[in-house]
Amino acid sequence: MSDEIGRSDGANDARLTSLDAPQLSKLASANSSSTHVHSNSETKTNSLNDAHPPPLHNAPGHGESAFPADKEGEAIENIEDDWECDPENARNWPSSKKWTAVSIVSFYCFVSPLASSMMAPGIPELAIKYGITNSTVIALTLCIFLLSFATAPLILAPLSEMYGRTWVLHIGNLFTMGFSFGCAFAPNTGALIAFRFLSGLSGSAPVACGGGSVGDLFAEKDRASAMALFSLGPLIGPVAGPVAGGFITQAIGIKWVFIVIGITCGIASLVGIPLLKETYGPVIRLRRARKVADYEKAAKGHPHLEASHGDKIKILWDNLARPIYILFKSAICFILSLYMAVMYGIFYLMFTTFAEFFATTYGFKAGVGGLAYLGLGIGFMSATICGAKFADAIYQKLAARNGGVGTPEMRIPALFFGSWFVPIGLFWYGWSADAKLHWIMPIIGSGIFGFGMMTTFLPIQLYLVDSFEFAASAVAASALFRSLLGFAFPLFGKQMFDKLGLGPGNSLLGGLAILLGIPFPVFLWYKGAALRAANPLTAKGAQPNAPSP
Repeated sequence: MSDEIGRSDGANDARLTSLDAPQLSKLASANSSSTHVHSNSETKTNSLNDAHPPPLHNAPGHGESAFPADKEGEAIENIEDDWECDPENARNWPSSKKWTAVSIVSFYCFVSPLASSMMAPGIPELAIKYGITNSTVIALTLCIFLLSFATAPLILAPLSEMYGRTWVLHIGNLFTMGFSFGCAFAPNTGALIAFRFLSGLSGSAPVACGGGSVGDLFAEKDRASAMALFSLGPLIGPVAGPVAGGFITQAIGIKWVFIVIGITCGIASLVGIPLLKETYGPVIRLRRARKVADYEKAAKGHPHLEASHGDKIKILWDNLARPIYILFKSAICFILSLYMAVMYGIFYLMFTTFAEFFATTYGFKAGVGGLAYLGLGIGFMSATICGAKFADAIYQKLAARNGGVGTPEMRIPALFFGSWFVPIGLFWYGWSADAKLHWIMPIIGSGIFGFGMMTTFLPIQLYLVDSFEFAASAVAASALFRSLLGFAFPLFGKQMFDKLGLGPGNSLLGGLAILLGIPFPVFLWYKGAALRAANPLTAKGAQPNAPSP
């Protein structure tokens, strides 16, 4: 696979040699991952620049897409037909249209995690309904969703780059609706687990290409707030779900939890299908080229697009293998993804233990028990409101100090800040629960954990997007890793807490969060640029000549 990537890069180098000096100057700046506004070319090329002025990288439509298959090829085409100034470029859309698109994508991202966790307070009733006595099988009915949720993006992400992001989102949501109704009327445990698995498969579509849609719509310097809104869906959905699910289960039964999920998916499709337009530039341009009368002439004008849509099996294989390759070939991607995965695993471990803990310790019924998840939700909301503004302000301030050049390491202060709240929240939750203090104390602890988790989630996502040439694959690698641990942690969590107790068990998890979340951001702040420059997966995004942060 690395040989194929190398051959692709070689072909790009050959195309680059055919460009004249002004084009190379433009291409270098189009390939940059920074937010720096470059100066014009030398005096001898001024006449050419007057005819074809260089792009202004602080304009909305300028700069490479966040998730192209080949950034060099895309930059060449940007020079050829001035795509960066085209009104069909998603970055040039009106602000209202952009935020409508982000809101719909976030709604899709809200629905699928809702499906993953809304049943959590009703797990005891579900066990009674299907006669399940094994604690691992009971946990499996909840977390099997995450197993397919982890693996499907490896296929759906390349499909979104071949056929467009929008219809992958629409079709995935419609299938989630159908599988949710299947869960509602499942005749036995096996059928329920199967439909839950399939729901995760289709529900992962927003994770596979939602981040790409955000990258299509906003440049790096404007992306944090949009990414925060996008990230809110996957994190608030699993919290709002149990609150509603608890009361639904108590009032009309666990079956109606899945029916409500199906209805919510239907509402999302009614809003999303007419309003959400395609955002991925290469697909928009290829579709436009196919509409012209002389298709062969249009194809010659878009060689990169035609090549990328030629051998679909090869593209699918490359995109299936590349996230695994990046995960294990980049220390940056592996450790950041591991940290996210541990937090996600702890997050879902809380889901499987909250219902029984609050029922046995405080006598909460299913409806009131769902309210125990509000601590996490308030933590997520607080982090989204405050964390995104803090991350944006720090990034802009550091970039201004650095001569207008933004680097991925400027995301690290926000990550370091949030990393302290994760262990604090775990210690607070674990020992207040272990001591059986007033019920508000464990909920406050879970809220502190939720704040820390969301505050670290956002800068990690942005760091990966800013650093990697194949950013979609890096994001898919982190999603794969975290969903696998989200699937695995609940399977052994109850046994761990039964043996250690809630205090020592959560202290163990808090110590793991300290080990992963405190020293590595500091190391990354000082050595991140060197690590990126030394790794071929991130070298093109590194700027060794730029001032250090």
